[in-house]
Amino acid sequence: MDTGDWSIQEIARLAGTTSRTLRHYDHIGLLPPTRIAHNGYRHYDAQALVRLQRILLLRELGLGLPQIAEVLGASTDRMPSQTEASALETHLALLREEQTRLARQIASVESTITALRGGERLMAENMFDGFDHTQYKGEVEERWGKKAYADSDRWWRGMTDAERADWQQRVSDLGRDWIAAAESGIDPASSEAQEIARRHVEWLTGIPGTPAAVPGGDVKAYVIGLGEMYVADPRFGANYATSSGGTHGAEFVRDTLRIYAEGNL
Repeated sequence: MDTGDWSIQEIARLAGTTSRTLRHYDHIGLLPPTRIAHNGYRHYDAQALVRLQRILLLRELGLGLPQIAEVLGASTDRMPSQTEASALETHLALLREEQTRLARQIASVESTITALRGGERLMAENMFDGFDHTQYKGEVEERWGKKAYADSDRWWRGMTDAERADWQQRVSDLGRDWIAAAESGIDPASSEAQEIARRHVEWLTGIPGTPAAVPGGDVKAYVIGLGEMYVADPRFGANYATSSGGTHGAEFVRDTLRIYAEGNL
């Protein structure tokens, strides 16, 4: 393998991350630099780049940094190239599964657009191909119990196609408004931001099976905890990603929800 040599600034630019993030990875022992130059700058070789690629892939799959460290191994010793290649093959298989799911979603949405523009009849059976609401079943059951998932699953399956479409539009509108608010730079405590938080909580309390919808449930703790999860879990944080990247959008949502919950719930 060509060893190569890239500065921390080059790697940050190529990987779409920040030097600060790479320094943090070094600090926690996840991605030490290959060498440190006389000017103090960190430099990385090709094997370090492979390790960074694996880190980013695992983050995309929803793992936190402690779990990623376990997967990659606590040791910073170099892995043989064949071992790294085998690990990446596993990632590749998962990515291809996701690619297939996204391709189905794209085809579904394109079909809907074509029908709407052409005044054609919508084919309800084709509109939700690739939208798998069961993908988080295990996680929901682990967090909130089997009854929570069963209730929400029954609610989802009992909807008409039009009701599902309306619900998905509501989710899309919320996401759009959160991102616009975060990018505008308004204060999380502002009336505009707090109104979005109110709508968000209203949406959450309308989903059967969640702690927010259970009579007597601790809605305040649930909303605050959910806000923290938006920042900690990249799968959910991605829904609020701003044009500047990073977790700024998710952090804005977290802070706004916390203020709303502490003042109203």
